[in-house]
Amino acid sequence: MRITIFGGHGKIALLLAPLLVEAGHEVTSIIRNPDHTADVEATGARAVVSSVEDADADTLVSLLTGQDAVIWSAGAGGGSPERTYAVDRDAAIRSMDAAVAAGVERYVMVSFSGSTRDALVPEDNPFRHYQDAKIAADEHLRGTEIAWTVLGPGTLTLEPSTGSVNPDATFNDGDVTSRELVAQVAAAVLADDRASRKTLVFGDGDVAIDAWLGAL
Repeated sequence: MRITIFGGHGKIALLLAPLLVEAGHEVTSIIRNPDHTADVEATGARAVVSSVEDADADTLVSLLTGQDAVIWSAGAGGGSPERTYAVDRDAAIRSMDAAVAAGVERYVMVSFSGSTRDALVPEDNPFRHYQDAKIAADEHLRGTEIAWTVLGPGTLTLEPSTGSVNPDATFNDGDVTSRELVAQVAAAVLADDRASRKTLVFGDGDVAIDAWLGAL
């Protein structure tokens, strides 16, 4: 497959790209900072410099034309509510619409376990801006005709992955997740129809990824 990763210099993306390359895929990683090119290309991916925050629809369609799959792993990383909405909601939605327009068949969103209206934190909680942005993006993706998967890990760690998940995780309950595990799950669901058009909330656990997908 020809796969584009948005947020190519993020911790998850840098773990994911070599997994995809090793599996025989052709990977393009979109990065904002040209200084990160060497880090990305060391994974075997091709680095393309483009700001998702600033890229318009035509630019995104051009980037995605000829691609088979998109993985969104970009984010504002906190900071102002305005930038959070600009990246985590608006840019993500533009990328989805561009993927549809470009004929991309598969879209995997790296979201989080709290991206649901059933788990809203109070409006005066600074985290609410991020939560609202992710919910809006995920809901938009579910409304498209593309074969989507929304991944919902919880609090992310740098611990090594055991390759197993807690499929019963919910927001703030069993959802602590190794970034390496998120990368492994993203790689696993890309070409797996069992995960298509599903939202998968998980954390570190003791159920093998393939067994989990087989039970969906």
